[in-house]
Amino acid sequence: MTLREEFATRNFSIYGQWLGILSMILCFALGIANIFTFHVGIIVFSAVCLACSFIILFVEVPLLLRICPTSSGFDATIRRVSTNYMRAAAYGVMGLVQWLSIIAGRSSLIAAAVFLTLTAICYLLAAIRGQDFVGSKTLGGAGVAQMIV
Repeated sequence: MTLREEFATRNFSIYGQWLGILSMILCFALGIANIFTFHVGIIVFSAVCLACSFIILFVEVPLLLRICPTSSGFDATIRRVSTNYMRAAAYGVMGLVQWLSIIAGRSSLIAAAVFLTLTAICYLLAAIRGQDFVGSKTLGGAGVAQMIV
């Protein structure tokens, strides 16, 4: 199945997975970019944003749990985030934290908050519509996810 065919399925979990990858890239880039400011609050939120990018990486590309040496506790926590509702909640919390960065000051972390919120909405729509989580074949597909679980 090509990427175009995946998007044509109208399964919001695929949209959420790709928005999650974009969110990961944004969180990583904006976390690094904002960590070099002179405002302590922004530095804290950018460090959290940077940490979220690695969490998203393990959530969206489950093959990494097999490859990277991580603790069993971390693996169990990441494996809990497997349903659409749990993914929506996880992205919602990460998005809320980045929205709270506005309290510390205006920064480009708002872009990460927007994408994290959009990802949470996609996963929530997939859950409400009763769509099963379908992993993109481009990112490893269902075969890799079955092997890990």
